[in-house]
Amino acid sequence: MAKDNKKMVDAITSMDEDFAKWYTDICKKAELIEYTSVKGCMVIRPYGYAIWENIQHILDGMFKATGHENVCMPMFIPESLLQKEKDHVEGFAPEVAWVTHGGDEKLEDRLCVRPTSETLFCEHYSNIIHSYRDLPKLYNQWVSVVRWEKTTRPFLRSREFLWQEGHTIHATADEAIAETERMLNLYAQFCEESLAMPVVKGKKTESDKFAGAVSTYAIEALMHDGKALQAGTSHYFGDGFAKAFDIMYTDKDNRKVYPHQTSWGVTTRLIGAVIMTHGDNDGLVLPPAIAPIQAVIIPVQQHKEGVVEKARELYDTLNAAGIRVKLDDSDNSPGWKFAEYEMKGVPVRIEIGPRDIESGSCVAVTRHNREKAIIPIEGLADTVKAKLNEVHDALYAAALENRERRTYSCTTIEEINKALENGDGFIKAMWCGDEACEDKVKELTGVGSRCIPFEQEQLSDKCVCCGKPAKAMVYWGKAY
Repeated sequence: MAKDNKKMVDAITSMDEDFAKWYTDICKKAELIEYTSVKGCMVIRPYGYAIWENIQHILDGMFKATGHENVCMPMFIPESLLQKEKDHVEGFAPEVAWVTHGGDEKLEDRLCVRPTSETLFCEHYSNIIHSYRDLPKLYNQWVSVVRWEKTTRPFLRSREFLWQEGHTIHATADEAIAETERMLNLYAQFCEESLAMPVVKGKKTESDKFAGAVSTYAIEALMHDGKALQAGTSHYFGDGFAKAFDIMYTDKDNRKVYPHQTSWGVTTRLIGAVIMTHGDNDGLVLPPAIAPIQAVIIPVQQHKEGVVEKARELYDTLNAAGIRVKLDDSDNSPGWKFAEYEMKGVPVRIEIGPRDIESGSCVAVTRHNREKAIIPIEGLADTVKAKLNEVHDALYAAALENRERRTYSCTTIEEINKALENGDGFIKAMWCGDEACEDKVKELTGVGSRCIPFEQEQLSDKCVCCGKPAKAMVYWGKAY
């Protein structure tokens, strides 16, 4: 490694030394975020926002392909409106930020800065849905929300964050449940195909479901350090919100009935998930699908005649092929540039110098494993595309290996504690369905329930905690 390269990466704390500090170092050094004078809030810098834009672009296309339309609700919710659904408001009350004054005048009805938008959508639905012909409504919005978190960390938990929230309303329970599961599967597909991040799909326990939901489904991913991260959720609301907001429609038999609702969302915490799934001690390692720069071209000995010109030709070739490419012909040294783009997680680096030009080739380096290959300039775009696919597949395989290596099947509390001596990870264990046992497992081991996976295994016929007949196998873990 070049001397100036080494000097730069020394600024990152080793993940083995302090994983939390390693994470924060990457967020700062890779220029993803900056802190602000507003406690608990962050500036998402251009490189970080470009990652979010790519996530948004891919997901938005997937949503629209499944018939969803984008809308935009207000950011303020009157307190009287929020109070209409008791369980929902109680669930969010500790995190709500309130607007009490407009200018110098005190508001008669306080305004909540939206923590989520179910109540606003319900008010809207009550105005526009009258007949079965008005259903379904498949809506989504890309907005920011505010939740007054006590402990914050860039991307993972902040007081204001970006997300999408889908809200749909259907004639029947079956249709709404199918939508809930469809969107969870879409999230899982996105995580695996675009983020190279394997996930476990399942249902949340009753104590862990969304406030006001009948059932909540989630995708759970395992990070480098063995902690779980909830990467997305999808909720089935039944007709509870419809009853609270008096949303009724006339069905085909001319009866007045209540519709059924869903909501689903992912947030900028997906950027945090990518950092903690793929990053290393030299910085980001980005999956090609969301990388702002998929390939960077570094001229070597660029002061020599024809080098920069050839590099520009390579740029034009890759750009024309639809690859997000950057040419860095600045006067920084090649070693500095190598370190810079390693820090930023650029999947493929192309080096071109006088000798390469003479031989009609260039050097390609893949970020995740730093493997170098001499490749012909002819057919460069196809070669780079193939390497991008290789990067994705390798990242996914490494993340899956980490998850499998850190997943333990246990039948007793003692086995759970023994397994955790090897470090954090997923624990698979049977559960009787009693919330008291769920709480006891966390008290005795430190791991909480993550989800009841759709793919069930019969590890035992007894609950890991109380020994009574088990109802389901559960994934347990420590979580962000």
